[in-house]
Amino acid sequence: MLVLLSGVSGAGKDTIKKELMKRLDYVVSLPSFTDRSPRPGEVPGEIYNFVTTEEFERMIHAGELYEYDVHHEHYYGTSKKYMNEKIQSGKVIVKDMDVNGTENLLRLLKDEVKVVTIFLKVPKEVLQERLINRSEKPSMKEIQLRLNRFDYEESKIGLYDYVIKNNDLEKTVQIILTIIENELKLKDQKLRF
Repeated sequence: MLVLLSGVSGAGKDTIKKELMKRLDYVVSLPSFTDRSPRPGEVPGEIYNFVTTEEFERMIHAGELYEYDVHHEHYYGTSKKYMNEKIQSGKVIVKDMDVNGTENLLRLLKDEVKVVTIFLKVPKEVLQERLINRSEKPSMKEIQLRLNRFDYEESKIGLYDYVIKNNDLEKTVQIILTIIENELKLKDQKLRF
C-alpha cells in the first residue's frame, strides 16, 4: 500500500512520516530525489536523495522517474526503481508528495497498488509562523514563494481520500495510524472476495 501525504511546505509531512515509521515497523519511507542542497540535519537517503541538477536531468531523460516537478526552483521526483522495490517488499510506503505528483502517481499506479491519499491542512498564518521558525531560516523571498503556492495546493483537495487539519501533531499521527490500519483491513477484505 502506498500512502501519499500532501500539504503545503511546512504542513508537517516529514515530521508525521518520521513518527509513523517510529511507531509501525511495517511502514517505510520512499525518499524523493531532489537537486536542492541538504538542510541542516537532513540525512541523505532518509527523506531525500540529493543529486546534482545534471544527474536529475539525466534521470528525466532516461525515463527513471514516475513523476517529477519543479518547486521553489528545485527538481523533486520519484524513482521508478526505488518505488517498485518498496512495493515488492510488501510494506506500507509513506511518501510526502505535492499535489501534482499525487495526481500523476494516482494516474500511473492506481491499477498496480492500493494508493491512499492524505492532505494535511494548516491555516495560512500557522504555516507562515512554521516557515519563519524553521531551523534552516529561509529568506523572506522563499517564505513568500511557499505561501504563494498555498491556494493552488488547497484547490486540489478533491484528489484526496482524507483531509486532516494538522494543528496537533499527536492527534494527527493517531488519525493517520487509524487510517492506515483501516485501509489495510479494507485491502485484505477485497483480496478475499
